[in-house]
Amino acid sequence: MKRAIPVLVLTAVGLVPLWRYEPSTDTTSTTEAVAPAPSATSSSGSSALVIEGSVVNTEKGPVQVEVTFDGDKIASVRMLQQPDHPQTTAAVPKLIEETLEAQSADIDTVSGATITSEGYKESLQAALDEQGTAASASPSPSSEVVAGSTVNTEKGAVQVEVTFEGDKIASVRMLQQPDHPQTTAAVPKLIEETLAAQSADIDTVSGATITSDGYKESLQAALDAKGA
Repeated sequence: MKRAIPVLVLTAVGLVPLWRYEPSTDTTSTTEAVAPAPSATSSSGSSALVIEGSVVNTEKGPVQVEVTFDGDKIASVRMLQQPDHPQTTAAVPKLIEETLEAQSADIDTVSGATITSEGYKESLQAALDEQGTAASASPSPSSEVVAGSTVNTEKGAVQVEVTFEGDKIASVRMLQQPDHPQTTAAVPKLIEETLAAQSADIDTVSGATITSDGYKESLQAALDAKGA
C-alpha cells in the first residue's frame, strides 16, 4: 500500500500541465478599430468640395471622374470608373495632369485613347457644371451688389454695377454704355484698372474720354453708396 501512494501523486502532477494548457473555448472575436477618414480640406483650412461627374458609357466601358475643388480651383481628379485597358491606364495620368494645368475640361485628347479621353472630358465637364451651379446657388454672405448712378453723356448713358466682397471691389459690370467701338474697347481697360486701384481714381482711356468720365462718375456713386 505504501508503494501505491507515490504512483498516485505522480499521476496527479502529470495532469496539472494538461489543465493549465487547455485551449480556450471563448468565441469572442476582436476587431481593429478604424478611425474615420478625415474630411478633405482646402489650403485655406476650409472644407473642400468633392463632386462626382456623370457616368459616361463608352464602347470601351464606363468612365467617371471625381473632382475635388479648393474654392473655384480644381485641386485633384480621381477616376471612379475607367475601362480596363492598357491604353486607358496610360492615358489617365496625362488627362489628369492636363486638367490641373488647364483648370477646365478644355484639354487635348490622348492619342491612342480617344474614346476614354472623350468620356473623361464629358464626365469632368458635368462635375464642373455642378460645381458652378452650387457656387451660384450659394453666394458669399459678405458679397454686396451696388448699382452706380446713370450718367448721361454726349455718347449715351453710362452706368456700372459693382460687386463688393466686404470692402473689396470684386467685379464691375456695365449696365449701360454707348454703342460705340471705342467704348467697347475701353470698358475692359477701365474695369481692369478699377480692380487694380480699388477706387475710381483711375486713368482716362485715350480715345474714350467721355465714356471714361461717365464710367468714373457712376463708379464713384456706387462706392459712395457702399460707403467705401
